[in-house]
Amino acid sequence: MYFLIILAMIVSGLIQWRLRSKFAKYAQVGLQSNLSGRQIAELMLQDHGITDVRVISTPGKLSDHYNPTDKTVNLSEAVYEERSAAAAAVAAHECGHAVQHATAYAALQFRSAMVPMLSSVSKYMTWILLAGIFMLQTTAIPLWIGIALFSLTTLFSFVTLPVEFDASRRALAWIDRRGIVTQQEHAMAKDALWWAAMTYVVAALASLATLLYYVSIAMGGRDRR
Repeated sequence: MYFLIILAMIVSGLIQWRLRSKFAKYAQVGLQSNLSGRQIAELMLQDHGITDVRVISTPGKLSDHYNPTDKTVNLSEAVYEERSAAAAAVAAHECGHAVQHATAYAALQFRSAMVPMLSSVSKYMTWILLAGIFMLQTTAIPLWIGIALFSLTTLFSFVTLPVEFDASRRALAWIDRRGIVTQQEHAMAKDALWWAAMTYVVAALASLATLLYYVSIAMGGRDRR
């Protein structure tokens, strides 16, 4: 089980490196449409009849996200201004989440409903797990409580996957339909979004491996009593 967790960490690091290198490469390819990330985002929202979502710039690299609470598409400074295949992919993907929100996409609704609960759980989960491990020779109950809480974070990781893949599907379909990208630029955008999605896949698998690790500790402690 240790091996799986270490392997997941190594693979996660490699995918993050690959993702950054892909985005750096595709950021150098200017769009023939000459639209910036901001313009692409605003156009996609407009085409979907979404008028209550703002497109704003946010600090950092690969910090792009959609915030359903205040209805903002947050684009990193580079994506906001750039006119590249990478910027087009990211801007359209984040607007894909806005479209999901506007159309009440079930997976996004379920994921959003989990956020307040997970915010509370995360404050105590680690301490409960640690306490459960120390108390295992006496009782396994605290550890199983911690495992139940951790299983919620694992579930959240897996629920995130269809949300991310669907946002990318919507983004790629729209930039093609709207003529934002050429065939070559579409291939670059698709490749960039695929590597971004892989970070979520690895995170979900790592969370599952960690969950199974805690379960094995609990089961091992039970067998020794």
